[in-house]
Amino acid sequence: MSAVTFDTLKFVKRLEKAGMKQAEAQNEAFEELTKPQELAKKSDITEMKYDMLKWIVGLAFGQFALLIGILMKLTH
Repeated sequence: MSAVTFDTLKFVKRLEKAGMKQAEAQNEAFEELTKPQELAKKSDITEMKYDMLKWIVGLAFGQFALLIGILMKLTH
């Protein structure tokens, strides 16, 4: 993936020349949109998998206990 260069000063000057009073604010907003975002790290993904596994196992035990409770109630 290649990086895209963007001349923010030229962008502001072009907007101001066109009569845009809020050129700097628009430029700041554009820079915020194009700023590189933080990517997930391998440790983040591993932690997320562990958390999901805890939830899945917990819910499975809960469902099993509920099923046993219902079956016991029906048999008595």
